[in-house]
Amino acid sequence: MVNILENRLGIDTEADLAREEERITKRKAVELLTGGSLETMEAGTFRTLQYIHWYLFSDVYPFAGKIRKVDISKGSTFFAPLRFLDQSLQAVEEMPLETVDQIIEKYVEMNIVHPFRDGNGRSMRIWLKHMLEKKTGMVVDWSKISREDYLSAMERSPVKDIEIKHYLKNALTEPGNDREFLRRNIDTSYYYEGYNQFSTDEL
Repeated sequence: MVNILENRLGIDTEADLAREEERITKRKAVELLTGGSLETMEAGTFRTLQYIHWYLFSDVYPFAGKIRKVDISKGSTFFAPLRFLDQSLQAVEEMPLETVDQIIEKYVEMNIVHPFRDGNGRSMRIWLKHMLEKKTGMVVDWSKISREDYLSAMERSPVKDIEIKHYLKNALTEPGNDREFLRRNIDTSYYYEGYNQFSTDEL
């Protein structure tokens, strides 16, 4: 039997929860990335990542923005054990982010930590955008990286990050003010996690 995550919507089936989570949080992602609230936040801090996670998921989950209280895994990947979570987060917090390589390394290490109960990937890709834009003036065009390439590279990144660095660097572009680009990036980010029932244009 599948355990349904505790949610604020009173939903008790996996399919219905996935559908409503996608619908609500995609709309919140558009709001977050166009509303300007991230502009004053410091790049690369866990506090900023917490804010992103809270903003996206607070209407759906009571654990939004809160450090997880359980050990988690995905497929054959086991994320940072709960007993080492605080020190792992502190280590990532202290990593430099002056170059593109350093920013990607910080992103990879935070993915290994996976600090939240759910919604880590979507939150961290916005966190990565924020770091890159603040520090380099560039962002990733996620549509240039296939789902299969991204997921396989991230799965291997704890051992060797050369592959994910290659994909991300080759997908860097100037952010501009193109809302279509922003919406496409959100849709692609969600597609990586298997959420593709709605386009942001429909919300």
